[in-house]
Amino acid sequence: MSTEIINGETVVRLTVNGEPHSGIAEPRTLLSDFLRHTLGLTGTHVGCEQGACGACTVRLDGEIVRSCITFAVAADGAEVETVEGLAGPDGLHPIQEAFRANHGLQCGFCTPGMLLTTQALLEENPAPTDGEIREHLSGNVCRCTGYQGIVAAVKDAAGRLEKEGRS
Repeated sequence: MSTEIINGETVVRLTVNGEPHSGIAEPRTLLSDFLRHTLGLTGTHVGCEQGACGACTVRLDGEIVRSCITFAVAADGAEVETVEGLAGPDGLHPIQEAFRANHGLQCGFCTPGMLLTTQALLEENPAPTDGEIREHLSGNVCRCTGYQGIVAAVKDAAGRLEKEGRS
C-alpha cells in the first residue's frame, strides 16, 4: 500500500474489527489516539502512556501490541482488533461473559487490554495453567485488588470456548 501524505499529514487506512477505516494523522500520532480520537473507538484505554500497563493493548495483524507506543502511520494497511470487535450481534464474546461471571472486570479500566491479551493467549494455548495465565497477563497491570478473579475468568473462558468448539 502506498502512503498518501497531505500537507505533512498521512492518510492512515486500517481495517478495524473487520471494517475499513481511514483518517488523517500526523507522523507522531499514536495508534491509541488515532483509534480513540479519529475513529471514535474509545474502548481502548490509555493508562501509563509508556506501554508498561497494558491498558492500551490492541491486536495488530493478530499480534498484541501497545497502541500507546505504536505510531498510527506504522499501522497503515494493517488489521486492528479492539475490544469493540469482541462482542458480536448475538451478544458478548465468551471471554467477556467469563470475565463478567468471575468478577474479572473489577473497575473496568484495564479490562479491554486484559480481554484482548486473553484472546491471544487462548488462541495459542486453549487450556493454560494458572501459572501460564499469570505469566501471559503479567504485562497487563490491574490496580484494583488482584488477579484471582481475572485468572478464574480466563480459565472459565477457555472452558466456554472449548464447549463452543472455538478453541
